[in-house]
Amino acid sequence: MRNMLKITLVKSMIGRPGKQRQVLYGLGLRKLNRAVYLKDVAEIRGMIKKVAHLVSVEEYEVEET
Repeated sequence: MRNMLKITLVKSMIGRPGKQRQVLYGLGLRKLNRAVYLKDVAEIRGMIKKVAHLVSVEEYEVEET
């Protein structure tokens, strides 16, 4: 079993500081209400913490084949 995160951009990045925009682009979020699926690792969790007010996060468990 491997843990994954579904990260959705729920608030606009318009008017946000450049650092927050860079974090969102680093996560792969470019448009509102779009989701990306990423591994649940410490680096990604740290990025999410910086923009927690702009994103929604759901946890999933995926079976490896």
